[in-house]
Amino acid sequence: MQNSRITQHGFDNFKTTYTFDITKYRIMKTITTNRIAKVLGSLIIVMLVGLNSNMTYAQNTQNDMTSSADQKLTVKGKVSDDEGPLPGVNIVLKGSKVGAVTDENGMFTFPQALSSGDVLVFSFLGFENQEIKVTPKNTFINLMMTSEFVEMMGAPNSDKPYRSKRSN
Repeated sequence: MQNSRITQHGFDNFKTTYTFDITKYRIMKTITTNRIAKVLGSLIIVMLVGLNSNMTYAQNTQNDMTSSADQKLTVKGKVSDDEGPLPGVNIVLKGSKVGAVTDENGMFTFPQALSSGDVLVFSFLGFENQEIKVTPKNTFINLMMTSEFVEMMGAPNSDKPYRSKRSN
């Protein structure tokens, strides 16, 4: 077994000695302590920056998720059709009995604060029910109701006049 000794001077009075077994390894380039220190220093800086940014990202997304889920929203709006505002439209929080009714101008304010993701169901006789998902961006809902197609089965009997079955 043949050993080789390389001595390097540097770092103000520090002396580093490396011993290599030449039979096993071929040294293509002299490795300097200075180069290793620079590479390791750069690697440590990159790792610290990466860890710090990942922790900051995790904290921000967690705060964003809790703030949007915990945020209570007051929902208002106007309901109308092709001819103008609709008074008397029922607005109910899906899965509950809490609701509101539009006034003569088609305006409403939901009586309780809602969370993002709650669904409001709008219903009115002769119109299709519509569901609107509540988000922080749509706290004022301007809804246009579409009329529902009502099909009548059969024909009215007009051969004889209608008589009440009541007796006076």
